[in-house]
Amino acid sequence: MEALPNHRLRGMASVGERLVTAAGVSGSLALGAALRENACMSLIELQGIERVFQLGDTEVHALAALDLRIAAGEYVAVMGPSGSGKSTLLNLLGLLDRPNAGTYRLEGRDVTTLSPDEQARVRSERIGFVFQSFHLVPRLTAAENIALPMTLAGIPARERNDRVVRALANFGLENRADHRPDQLSGGQRQRVAIARATIMQPALILADEPTGNLDRHTGEEVVNLLEALNAGGVTLVVVTHDPTMGARARRQLVMEDGRLKYDSAHPSPNADAPG
Repeated sequence: MEALPNHRLRGMASVGERLVTAAGVSGSLALGAALRENACMSLIELQGIERVFQLGDTEVHALAALDLRIAAGEYVAVMGPSGSGKSTLLNLLGLLDRPNAGTYRLEGRDVTTLSPDEQARVRSERIGFVFQSFHLVPRLTAAENIALPMTLAGIPARERNDRVVRALANFGLENRADHRPDQLSGGQRQRVAIARATIMQPALILADEPTGNLDRHTGEEVVNLLEALNAGGVTLVVVTHDPTMGARARRQLVMEDGRLKYDSAHPSPNADAPG
């Protein structure tokens, strides 16, 4: 398994800024101003969220009476046992599912009332996804996989190519641009997936067990990449069963039976911290 060279790891702290610059924004000054402006703004605001699934004659409350705010730039880990509502919450945040009741505001906009096409546009432009199983297109090269969101968004070919070249360099993939997923190691595939997730400069990255299919060393590299992006100002929400990874986040949420059992930002005297 190829390890990311040390000089790449050191350089990853500027990945978020580089990706913003690639879109024509003026580097750290613009990024710093945006962060200062949004420091107290709720990027995500959930109010009274309910998600109910019908299984035969039984109603399953996957999410119940969920209220949650996540500020721009936060690093949040969502934990809990299987069936606790973690994946349902992630799908809802990513606009892959709709609640039965309640309101979801993203960057101050009520996205629960949008049409499917409008939600797809918000998802494409403002949300990046990183999955445990990578979800790369097998027949496309690394460069083509990274470019895919821009192709679907209709971004001109010249701008796509410029952004892809920068992303390949940022993520240490220059020599793998023409390789298909089956020609890449697990760590390289996840780096391609992260590059694809960030190529549209999203405000939010949702990562579902991003190190689940990786060995410990490669998983550490992937977490470092995600944390570098967060340090650059991107809001990072990670779903994980791994308490060690969860502890790295600056905020921990613990789900149980579709409810928010524990929030490290607002701990209850009767709530148990994750452990």
